[in-house]
Amino acid sequence: MSGPECCSNPPTLNPTGGAGHVHSLAGFRTYFTGNPHSNRAVLLISDVYGFEAPNLRKLADKVAAAGYYVLVPDYFHGDPYNPDNSARPIPVWLKDHGADKAFEASKPLIEELKTKGVSAIGAVGFCWGAKVVVELAKVRLIQGAVLLHPSFVTLDDIKGVDIPIAVLGAEIDKMSPPELLKQFEEVLAAKPGVASYVKVFPKVSHGWSVRYSNEDEVAVKAAEEAHQDLLAWFDKHLK
Repeated sequence: MSGPECCSNPPTLNPTGGAGHVHSLAGFRTYFTGNPHSNRAVLLISDVYGFEAPNLRKLADKVAAAGYYVLVPDYFHGDPYNPDNSARPIPVWLKDHGADKAFEASKPLIEELKTKGVSAIGAVGFCWGAKVVVELAKVRLIQGAVLLHPSFVTLDDIKGVDIPIAVLGAEIDKMSPPELLKQFEEVLAAKPGVASYVKVFPKVSHGWSVRYSNEDEVAVKAAEEAHQDLLAWFDKHLK
């Protein structure tokens, strides 16, 4: 169901990291950053390591600096995957944290944002989070989507998407290999009314965009490029 690359290079979690703050919204502890009066919001939906990952919060702050109100919810309610806990390997942990549950839990959060005057919502999913984002996209609860090195996203999922969507993948990735992303691209290209963008980053591995090592110059440069692609996508399609 999931390979070791889903869990490679685990971050050192930091509950107080980032320029934003944490408080509750719609039952989630959530990291908020950016202008709360912006009518454009972006949800960042994490990989299995959750919302306290430093690189994820750093990216949230970067997106916020571009003018968005950014939210990073704790979908795992204080229980991110712990690779040191041998009693709960990733298949066992995933049984408690299915993307289907996260999708349902996202609905009141999105409704709450709308009551605060947000008129356009984008969502970004990393690895595990990409499956949640694609489910939100399929029922048009969001207006724009970006998937980074997705896990568990199928061709049928992509067939069900009819909002602007970008898929940014890695050349070295067993979860979403370049061959699968090519199929995603072909399916999306056959939808003339749906804006889409698929890109495979060379020489990087699954998870690189938020789990890069600062000593890995190739991964750092590719992550920065992916972040700029993400911002460009929302600037174009999130109005």
